[in-house]
Amino acid sequence: MTTELPGPWTHRDISARGTRFHAAELGEGPLVLLLHGFPESWWSWHRQLVVLAEAGYRAVAVDLRGYGGSDKPPRGYDLVTLAGDAAGLIRALGEANAVVVGHDWGGLVAWSTAVYHPKVVQRLVAVSAPHPLRLRQSPWTNWMAHTALYQLPMWPERDLVKDDAERAARLLRHWSGPGWPDAETERNVRDAIQIPGAAHCALEYHRWLIRSTPRPDGIRYAHRMAAPVLAPTLHIHGLNDPAIPPYAAQGSGRYVEAPYSWKLIDAGHFPHQERPTEFNDVLLPWLSD
Repeated sequence: MTTELPGPWTHRDISARGTRFHAAELGEGPLVLLLHGFPESWWSWHRQLVVLAEAGYRAVAVDLRGYGGSDKPPRGYDLVTLAGDAAGLIRALGEANAVVVGHDWGGLVAWSTAVYHPKVVQRLVAVSAPHPLRLRQSPWTNWMAHTALYQLPMWPERDLVKDDAERAARLLRHWSGPGWPDAETERNVRDAIQIPGAAHCALEYHRWLIRSTPRPDGIRYAHRMAAPVLAPTLHIHGLNDPAIPPYAAQGSGRYVEAPYSWKLIDAGHFPHQERPTEFNDVLLPWLSD
């Protein structure tokens, strides 16, 4: 199985901080780094790759650590390391800074990168992702229920990939609005999560989030994340998101010292894929403002 799906983009491997990342790249201009969520891959941004390139940007969508065609090391699935990955990718791509766009887990990584590596985040776009401290304060959500379930050993990995990764496909359907996912996206998600090691690595993100909370590393992370985000921030959320309802993400702006914009799109948990035209119509004017 491979995540090197055909299109106008170029597939490449990028080495950053001792880890190899697979990425799809399109366009020339200011760098926009695109970070996907669970249980997906770089493909979740394939529509944005095209429109960003057409608008004069260099768009790079990566497979996060442990996903798709990227390396799957045994550790490093905490948000501090993942933020370092994002910062390292920007530098490895030859840029001093970039617009960082992240969805779901990629959004948590983007928030963390803006705090831990503020000089490399020129602008921040969080999609269906509360600020990590807001996430901790939010009422119990469907997303957190799954995260709690994933604390069990071994069984969640097997469940995620059995029956041709039916569980992963079901998450897309249950967390989106009507009419999505399309057959191509569902097939790609099923294939990507079945790459050896990908399911385990993807679940390690969730395990760290819960298990670290009372530990010294989690406490240090929470203290550091209380520092204000200094990058202009666009926060996009699905109006009908069943995984993380809008009320669970609202209030994230209190952690942003720069201009902050909150936008709702009539979609579920995947607004950039469910309503790509509406999403792009919000993203592009904000980037050019």
